[in-house]
Amino acid sequence: MTINRPDCSEFAPFYGGYVGKVPDSGPAAELKGQVAALEKLKLLPDDKANYAYADGKWTVKEVIGHCADAERVFSYRLTRIARGDKTPLAGFDENEWAKTAPHGRRPLSAVVDEMIAVRRSTIALVESLDDTAIANSTTANNKEMTGRALCWIIAGHSKHHLDVLHERYGV
Repeated sequence: MTINRPDCSEFAPFYGGYVGKVPDSGPAAELKGQVAALEKLKLLPDDKANYAYADGKWTVKEVIGHCADAERVFSYRLTRIARGDKTPLAGFDENEWAKTAPHGRRPLSAVVDEMIAVRRSTIALVESLDDTAIANSTTANNKEMTGRALCWIIAGHSKHHLDVLHERYGV
């Protein structure tokens, strides 16, 4: 199924940059295409995996771990929305999560493998959705959001971070 680009009324303005990063081929193709880029990250040496481009910034491992954490949250939200659950969904503070997450202490290959496992689950979820499921909506982090928008946000969020890894971390 083709998932058309969401209208800006389907998500909070904050997510517009993520939605805009996804090519017109759509989120399913983007999600699948990113798996190869993730696989390549396993080849980085430890000094690159533990590198942060500035003080206070996450290391490569922490960025990848953040992507896995965020994708889990977004996929959970997508599941709830797709199933017609109208219960408002809470936000999360990724910086607080990063303080206690184990990503920086783990081998890079383990962090990447975890992200790929989360991604394969997300792809299966997205591919299972129909027009009704993606049109459903609820409140997430105090903003109305559709399932369609979340599909695009998930793909765009990872693309954003993969672009940052390339541009600022040199990987």
